[in-house]
Amino acid sequence: MSRKPKKQNRKKQDGETKVYPVPDRNYKSSLFTMLFSDRKELLGLYNAISGKQYKDPGALNVNTLENAIYMAIKNDLSFVIDSRLSLYEHQSTYSPNLPLRMLLYLADLYADLTKNENLYGRKKVKLPPPQFIIFYNGEEKQPDRRILKLSDLYEVEEEEHKLELEAVMLNINAGHNPELMRACKTLADYAEYTARIRRYAAKMPIEEAVERTITECIREGILEEFLRKYRAEAKRMSIYEYDQARHIRQEREEAWEEGKQEGRQEGREEEKKNIAVNLAKMDMTAEQIGKIVEEETAVVEEWLADTDR
Repeated sequence: MSRKPKKQNRKKQDGETKVYPVPDRNYKSSLFTMLFSDRKELLGLYNAISGKQYKDPGALNVNTLENAIYMAIKNDLSFVIDSRLSLYEHQSTYSPNLPLRMLLYLADLYADLTKNENLYGRKKVKLPPPQFIIFYNGEEKQPDRRILKLSDLYEVEEEEHKLELEAVMLNINAGHNPELMRACKTLADYAEYTARIRRYAAKMPIEEAVERTITECIREGILEEFLRKYRAEAKRMSIYEYDQARHIRQEREEAWEEGKQEGRQEGREEEKKNIAVNLAKMDMTAEQIGKIVEEETAVVEEWLADTDR
């Protein structure tokens, strides 16, 4: 059972306190993960991504991590089929660090897959080659397809990277990747379900928006079987995911605004300093300059001392 999201107070500039739900970092379940934890649905998604035509869900060897290294959270979906390892991650917020997270997941998966092997022996330990797919459905604009590379995070550029990891990020919002959506109805239904929640949440409380979306989708045959069976849990997850995404978006917006304000403040101080230096060249005293630029004499003296060094 999931824990309720904690509350965190953030103060606006006018002194009014806002209360945001803080995402529980140990809670990693999502509607997307729940949908595709069903082997039949997961196989359908894999076929749509790979262009394969596998029929037997039993061919999937699901090995999703229960407790990954990264922040002690569970990755979304991972499985082996035809001796190939697929790692699927669902994200409602974009992060350039996703390749690093995938690397940490992979390391844990390989450790688990080879735990009974002799890694110090002369016999080769065979590994399933990995494929990394990120399913993105956030509100920030992203292209249909984007390649994220581990090497983009390296501090120095090298002619040849000794360790590289490429993850494919697919935009699964409604209206994106139409061929993929046609190949996987469940994914298309999920995109429509998410789009309706966002549209209705813009004009009514999230609880009402989710309830209306679920009722409509069942009536119109969108994720109908799933929503009938797991209605209560789907509603709870949808509300949580919406609040989580909104919280992260608000945090980013506030951080951006704070950064802009700090930048403006730094700019004003630099401008004052330049004026002070020019006035000093006219043989004005630090005290006189301070009155003109509305700054303490000691601060002006420090500016001028820095310039003389």
